[in-house]
Amino acid sequence: MPRLSIATPLRSLRAAAAGPTAAATRFAAPAVSKTFHLSARSTAPAAADAVKSAGAPALNTAGQPITDPMTGEVTKNADIDLSRLEIELTKNPKKIPETSKLVFGREFTDHMICVPWNSTTGWGAPKIQPYAPLQLDPSSTVLHYAPTLFEGLKAYKGKDGVPRLFRPDKNMERMNRSAARLAFPTFTGEHLTTLLKKLVEIDSAWVPTEPGTSLYIRPTMIGTQAGLGVGASTDILLFVIACPVGPYYSTGFKPVKLYATTKDVRAWPGGTGGYKLGSNYAAGVVPQQQAAALGYQQILWLFGPEHRLTEVGTMNLGVSFTRPDGSVEFVTPPLGDMILPGVTRDSILSLLRDHESGKNRLEGLPEKLVVSERELTMPDIVAASKDGTLREIFGCGTAAIVSPVDGIGYQDELIKVPVGEDGVGEIARVMLREIVGRQTGEIPSEWSFPVNE
Repeated sequence: MPRLSIATPLRSLRAAAAGPTAAATRFAAPAVSKTFHLSARSTAPAAADAVKSAGAPALNTAGQPITDPMTGEVTKNADIDLSRLEIELTKNPKKIPETSKLVFGREFTDHMICVPWNSTTGWGAPKIQPYAPLQLDPSSTVLHYAPTLFEGLKAYKGKDGVPRLFRPDKNMERMNRSAARLAFPTFTGEHLTTLLKKLVEIDSAWVPTEPGTSLYIRPTMIGTQAGLGVGASTDILLFVIACPVGPYYSTGFKPVKLYATTKDVRAWPGGTGGYKLGSNYAAGVVPQQQAAALGYQQILWLFGPEHRLTEVGTMNLGVSFTRPDGSVEFVTPPLGDMILPGVTRDSILSLLRDHESGKNRLEGLPEKLVVSERELTMPDIVAASKDGTLREIFGCGTAAIVSPVDGIGYQDELIKVPVGEDGVGEIARVMLREIVGRQTGEIPSEWSFPVNE
């Protein structure tokens, strides 16, 4: 059987898979310098972690052995081991759909990643394999108590044809944070990022090239322990699937109207709203349906008697005001138990703060800009709309990047929100331009991770 490395070019993988006995290709575990290479962004501890033998106990950031949270025993295979990667290429490639016919989340690529974990044996061998249904016991914990988390990120092809991931390190950071909240195992983010790069490389033909298109990537972890009873799952499956998606604004910007609900609550202090858990989303379906029945496209989640703004549907929120001195203030609610630390939110704050400080001035943004993370209430929005100081409101997230708002239904009134002639406000317009440029590689950035590096 061929001995390949994680850095082996895709053409070599395909040649190996074409052989009569190559139903599955397993990577051997030679020295790390010949087995795989991490991005230059990888830290020294991460690189050192990667060369541990499969059975050696892993160490935490304090240099102490990682122990099982239930038994206290030192855990072997306490990190995803790239040298154990197995790749099985599909024998029945699917037809790649036309970009114009793409429907989000309906057509998936030929391959997926699977990495099992057990509380006694630790992480199993990672595998890139043909996309296929999962096999779960009917008593699996995920089906009864909802121990599940997920992430969402994208790969983009620029004019050079190279697929790029956008800030996957931030997704890995958030995924590990969610995992710890569910008593799931954590892992070195660079290791899963390397697997994501390999998956995208193998399925690179599925990454669309038209402007505004991308390959959506969904890393997921579920509790698979068979047996009823609430507790930390002793068996976990980490898997990754991917699907091509078309442009969010195929015919130009379409501002949305929000329904500011004072009845339903998405998250609360001390809860899990600040983590990307599957259980946070299902309960939002009925309120969304009710808002749609009233003619609104999204929910504006409020909290507390003062009606604090939190999130827009499944997106973070941005608002801008004109201040008395003529400057413009951009405001987003501060992170905490109720606000998800969005990657797009973080990117927007970074770009705006660099503009504010003069580090990197961006054409099209207000000359005098103040960036704030502070609480906002609906009475604040109502007052600003009435006195003319409200400039724009938009949601932000991986799917749309920005989603402009032109009205909010609140206490039987429609609060009008300004938008530009093209349907988007000045800050949202510039953020879309700058982020897309970095996603596609047209604007050089450390946020862009080419899959071939």
